[in-house]
Amino acid sequence: MSNKSLGIVKPEIFSYKENFPLESGKNLKGFDLIYETYGELSKSKDNAILICHALSGNHHAAGFAPDDDKKPGWWNELIGPGKAFDSNKFFIVSLNNLGGCHGSTGPSSIDPETGSKFGKDFPLVTVKDWINSQNILREFLQIDCWHSVAGGSLGGMQALQWSIDYPEKIKKAVVIAAAPKLSAQNIAFNEVARQAIVTDPNFEKGTHHPKRGLGLARMLGHITYLSEEVMKEKFDRDLKKDKIEYGYGIEFEVESYLRYQADNFSDKFDAHTYLLMTKALDYFDPSKYFEGDLISTLENTKSEFLVVSFSSDWRFSPKRSKEIVNSLIAAKKSVSYVNIDSYQGHDGFLFPDDRYVKTIKTFLSSNV
Repeated sequence: MSNKSLGIVKPEIFSYKENFPLESGKNLKGFDLIYETYGELSKSKDNAILICHALSGNHHAAGFAPDDDKKPGWWNELIGPGKAFDSNKFFIVSLNNLGGCHGSTGPSSIDPETGSKFGKDFPLVTVKDWINSQNILREFLQIDCWHSVAGGSLGGMQALQWSIDYPEKIKKAVVIAAAPKLSAQNIAFNEVARQAIVTDPNFEKGTHHPKRGLGLARMLGHITYLSEEVMKEKFDRDLKKDKIEYGYGIEFEVESYLRYQADNFSDKFDAHTYLLMTKALDYFDPSKYFEGDLISTLENTKSEFLVVSFSSDWRFSPKRSKEIVNSLIAAKKSVSYVNIDSYQGHDGFLFPDDRYVKTIKTFLSSNV
């Protein structure tokens, strides 16, 4: 595994000035997308890979930001020279989706019609909307066809949607720790998170930041990303102090960790973006345009597929990945599947397990 870094990476902004219709029937009067690139585009422009982020991700997937040379991008372990997504071989594009809060147009952006932040008036966007906006970015970058579209969790769902909506524009789809649609249990988790935000007294004050509610939502989400095994290894029942104090303050190490996560996240993320992203997750169901039949949904795809799951992931379990795999097989598509033995839960897709890395590298390099 290479430890080479991409160094400081400067993001770029793509501005789209035309009307952009959304799946909901509403419109955006143009938008900005912030993105980063790693590696060099080949003369034939056939080595481009699009990285799609998960719920709370952004464009900064690898290297270091100009204003923070200490914290690497969220997928830095897998993107860079010699890594799973090898920047020595590929031109890698990573963006912050519409509705995000890290530079792309979203709820924290200024509404040109009012001169104030969109806030809760920003329209809901879907995975299909993201794919359509990403395709406009592809055209701007003058990339005829993605060598691959890849992502984990909600990012993997975007890779799947790309293969369905733009079959001629993607050669390889890498669908990691994802599902063909959310279960009732997953929708329920998202609803509890949303209720934590919308019932925060500050939420109804418009642009005032509901820090407490967003922090609670993050706590809940973070619990579902980790396995029981990794929580036991990290915290077990360890106390912050030498003895139990019989109160409601922080007594266990796991409580301290969750509160830290809540405070840190709520200082950096927009609550309206969190609401929007969870709804995009809930709405994701590419088969709804094919009478609920996933096999029919996948019949017109042309890309090769790599589907990856993680043994300890209970948020999007291997069973959900196998639903995608079995439907691809039934649709007579080229698909490779691997279930990685991991103890890290849903977050396993963020870490450079050797088998995981080799699987991605082999898949991306075949037929290049």
